[in-house]
Amino acid sequence: MNTGLKGKAALICGASRGLGLACAEKLAGEGAKVILLSRNKDLLFERVSNLNNRGVEARFIPADLSVIEEIPAIAKKAEAFWGNVDILINNAGGPPSGPNLSFNADVWIHSFKQNFLSAEELTKLLIPAMAESGWGRIINLTSITVKQPVENLILSNSIRMAVTGWAKTLSLEFAAAGVTVNNIATGYTLTERINELAAVKAEQSGRDAEDVIEEMASKIPMKRMAEPEEIASAAAFLASDAASYITGVTLPVDGGYIAGV
Repeated sequence: MNTGLKGKAALICGASRGLGLACAEKLAGEGAKVILLSRNKDLLFERVSNLNNRGVEARFIPADLSVIEEIPAIAKKAEAFWGNVDILINNAGGPPSGPNLSFNADVWIHSFKQNFLSAEELTKLLIPAMAESGWGRIINLTSITVKQPVENLILSNSIRMAVTGWAKTLSLEFAAAGVTVNNIATGYTLTERINELAAVKAEQSGRDAEDVIEEMASKIPMKRMAEPEEIASAAAFLASDAASYITGVTLPVDGGYIAGV
């Protein structure tokens, strides 16, 4: 299938590892030019060097998107590489896990900046040029928590829901301009985030983290967790010309975990 991604410029957030890196590699494999963004400069340099050695046009931007004041400079730098950004994948590390009463206002504010405001501000700066060109893709990596709240993830359950409401509204505003806005509700995936969540739950319950991970997987109808590449494939589809008539949706990629119809 011709995805139409050859030569498109994609900015992928949180791209030094995990889902972000998988998305960058998948889009690069479809011929896109990629910009990897994360806080870890050394790891970004290594990732981009590997892509360049494979013939991929790749660049990187070391930045912390939770520092909202720096986002305008980040957007300008991203556009300066190839003159435009056609695809934006908003992706940030999940907020801390724990029950509601364990977090003070500072934690809520930081998590809101990291998981909502960073995506909103970066998109606001990049989407006008997409609309002017008549083609663009905004893809937000969220979580199954937007469809089915998960115990001990009060921050994610709340803030990621805000992302979906914002994205739906934005999709209506830019649909006629050829820009689609969609979300991927990622299920349990074999990344470092899963190890972090399992470690917290293991400490609370007095069990081994490995047992917690096995229990998580047992609740998924497919009886396994996703590989990062499986999430990336969904992102590449939503970015492709094949998904040009899909906007404003939240696509679960969860192995059947979400119980709702």
